[in-house]
Amino acid sequence: MNNTLLQPGKLVSLRGRDWIVLPSDDKDLLVVKPLGGSDDEMTGIYLPLAITSDQPVDANFSRPSPIDLGDIATAKLLYDSARLAFRNGAGPFRCLAKLSFRPRSYQMVPLIMALRQDQVRLLVADDVGVGKTVEALLVAKELLERRKIKRFAVVCLPHLCEQWQAEIRDKLDIEAVIIRSNTQARLDRQIQGDTSVYDYYPYQVISIDFIKSDARRDVFIEQCPELVIVDEAHTCARPTGASNSQQQRYHLLNRIARKPNQQLILLTATPHSGKPEEFQSLLGLIAPEFETLDLPNSSQHQRRELARHFVQRKRADVEKWLDEDTPFPEREAFEWSYDLSPSYAAFFDQILDFARKLVAPQAKEQRQRVQYWTALALLRGVMSSPAAGIEMLNTRLSGLTLAEENDATGEIIQESTENPVGDTEFGFEGDNAPTQVVERNQWSAQQRQQLRYFAEKLQDLSNIKTDQKLAATGLIIEDWLNQGFNPVIFCRYIATANYVGEQLAPHLKKKYAKLDLQVITSELPDELRKQRIEEMGRSGQRVLIATDCLSEGINLQDSFTGILHYDLPWNPNRLEQREGRVDRYGQLAPTVKACLLYGSDNPIDGIVLDVLLRKVREIKRATGINVPFPEDSQSIIDTITQALLLNPDRKIVTHKHSPSGYQAQQTLFDFCEFNEAETAKAAITRKVDEAAEREKTSRSIFAQNAIKAQEIEADLREIDEAIGDPRAVEAFVTSTMNQLLGVQLTVTKQGYRIVTANLPPALRDLLPHGDVINISFQSPTPENHHYLGRNHRFVEQLCQLIMANTLARVDNKAARAAVIRTRQAAIKTTLMLFRCRNVIEQIKAGYQIVAEEMLLWGWRGTPQQKEFLDHETAKKLLNEARATSDLSSQARASFLDNELKLLALLDDEFQRVAEQQSKHLVESHQRFSALMDKQQFQVVYPVLPMDLLGIYILLPE
Repeated sequence: MNNTLLQPGKLVSLRGRDWIVLPSDDKDLLVVKPLGGSDDEMTGIYLPLAITSDQPVDANFSRPSPIDLGDIATAKLLYDSARLAFRNGAGPFRCLAKLSFRPRSYQMVPLIMALRQDQVRLLVADDVGVGKTVEALLVAKELLERRKIKRFAVVCLPHLCEQWQAEIRDKLDIEAVIIRSNTQARLDRQIQGDTSVYDYYPYQVISIDFIKSDARRDVFIEQCPELVIVDEAHTCARPTGASNSQQQRYHLLNRIARKPNQQLILLTATPHSGKPEEFQSLLGLIAPEFETLDLPNSSQHQRRELARHFVQRKRADVEKWLDEDTPFPEREAFEWSYDLSPSYAAFFDQILDFARKLVAPQAKEQRQRVQYWTALALLRGVMSSPAAGIEMLNTRLSGLTLAEENDATGEIIQESTENPVGDTEFGFEGDNAPTQVVERNQWSAQQRQQLRYFAEKLQDLSNIKTDQKLAATGLIIEDWLNQGFNPVIFCRYIATANYVGEQLAPHLKKKYAKLDLQVITSELPDELRKQRIEEMGRSGQRVLIATDCLSEGINLQDSFTGILHYDLPWNPNRLEQREGRVDRYGQLAPTVKACLLYGSDNPIDGIVLDVLLRKVREIKRATGINVPFPEDSQSIIDTITQALLLNPDRKIVTHKHSPSGYQAQQTLFDFCEFNEAETAKAAITRKVDEAAEREKTSRSIFAQNAIKAQEIEADLREIDEAIGDPRAVEAFVTSTMNQLLGVQLTVTKQGYRIVTANLPPALRDLLPHGDVINISFQSPTPENHHYLGRNHRFVEQLCQLIMANTLARVDNKAARAAVIRTRQAAIKTTLMLFRCRNVIEQIKAGYQIVAEEMLLWGWRGTPQQKEFLDHETAKKLLNEARATSDLSSQARASFLDNELKLLALLDDEFQRVAEQQSKHLVESHQRFSALMDKQQFQVVYPVLPMDLLGIYILLPE
């Protein structure tokens, strides 16, 4: 067999089709892809078998002829159908031709960092909503395309598995399997032999809480893919006194990180909780030496080393990166206060008095600490909602027995004091049953009688007339719905979320008959949560009531535009995580609402709001930085217990008033003289200021401003031209449906409305069901629109249909040739449309790449005059040329025949053009390589002859 037929980039004929030869690691294996086909159609032929029908022969790409003459307006469709079908683009980023979206230039920075490393280790800590998922998937796809990895796994929180699977499918066109307790048995049944799911499936999304267990961890660590992406990595840190669950997560990642040649990407918007040991444990996963790094006091060399692996940018850093507008919404944050009703205020006085008596000053210190927790949890529960208070009290009265406390070992005491109120930094506060702390206290018969009385009183308060917190929520939600906002109400407790839903639903539906109001807590399985949220997106007005099981990682920006904090979080990290569900990249609304609801006469709310949340929001407004608050539960709780519980004689004088709009009201410190509280407030304020300063320094170091953004953007623009950007997809699809397929298509404010009746069945089946469908070519995609990106199956199939019909000269084809008279040409001008293939390689690695691109070229007058046109000039003429008078079919055929005869004189010129393109391609790779791995590239050869797809002759009027 002629060895030149096996050269990568060669066009061969095989099995009745034309194929492109691709690089192969095995000389006996011929790897080919159909011309104009997708990667799914790649085929390997084992040559030693010598099957007659599988012997490749040289394919001669036919040139245009007079029977290809047609409307020049369709020539652009031929150009676009060819370049949009490319899956091996000519630019240095190998993955971009295989993505269904066009990444923003700032999202390429982590990819460049990754490609600078032999073994990828990244901590990506960009702000909530900036696009860490996109950044991680870019790295994964590029490593796959460069053959540095063959498999990858995403390790995430259980409720994020479906979301990650959908992102991988939509953005990379890769089908990943979800591995967790309810899927592993089914996946195992699909595998023959003893291979495990971790080794068998190349692309995996794995629940970290499934894989961290002792029974599964060792197998996964041994067989995990070369690249592991860890989402919400802060939940896997190793703080002092971590829970067993968190220790298991850290132990899993620590062992994965220690594997030789393991590639690891950690994603988190909140890498630093304020506790250095927790942050350093994450850094230690990147490299062991970073675990002992004291960042504030580190040397320039140490910081530079860490900066090779760590990127952290606030939203303001990327909103106008390279003057590229990134559409983040404006966040309208405000506070709303409410007063307790007289009956609820009287009840609160009684429960406060009970809590004060519960804290016995004469008790042992450990016992007193448990009593503090009990009193505080009791107050917090009943002030969350009557339902949360009732559940707490009834559970205590249900006859549950408490194991005898072991003062000698302190086991139960230790269990109580590690995390007494259930407020963690992040990751484990999904939602709460408000009974966990109260159950640890032992109660006297008199106290049990009082608890029963309190439960009965709360039952009477469970309505919108006496519960002013609920009534205030109703007012805010009505106002938002009237303005067109769709809110999420975040509650701390499951019981509170259910209560708010039960009470608000009939109240709101009197005014909004079609309102879709749903309650979602961890009581619902992950699949049902996802289904409910998707169904809500199809409703005109919607209100979602949720616990913090939805506050991390879940994307709610498509359907919701406001956040109401029904229960104040005690940690500002939680505040930002909640609001980041809707205030993120992809939110199409120009403004989102964020409301802190608090009780003006609730001293607990007053302290939390004044000590914690306002200070952090102040810094956020001034600097754009989300301060990782160094949560010191001891300081917060001591503030409250000392100010509220330890002195029963201290009276709280409140100012009764009603909210008068979106204005902050008085706080506890405006009307109480609490010296202890002021002292604690000053201490916490100092810590917040220190954290803000540390974060500011960190962002300036790790924003990766040294990476030359202009060069990234230059390469992206060249790739846009080579493979087509979203505007090219839009122009191609809409023009093809209008000009060739006769599909009724109407422009709307947010996209297009198409009537599918005239679509060929093979295309119609690739769109959602329906006679009329709304489509969009923009990402983020408007509500109720179906997104069509360049790698969408519909677009891919449409490209192949037009290309196949054109080359086969059947109906619905584009023009491979045209001859027109036009005012755009002063002298006869000939335009040629080439498809080029070049083979380049990395010099050291010997790794070859077949790069495809389209080239428009031509000349004015005659070729001998050598007035040649470059790609940009030729493309501009092709786009603008319009026929101004008719030519007979005989005249057009004659002009075309004469021009085709000249091509034999141009072989040397065609070779020169091909070589110029090859050199330009190498220059692009070299420029890109200077940003990363310093690899050297060379042209192995341009594949000649170039495929002549079209020839177009413009005659002066």
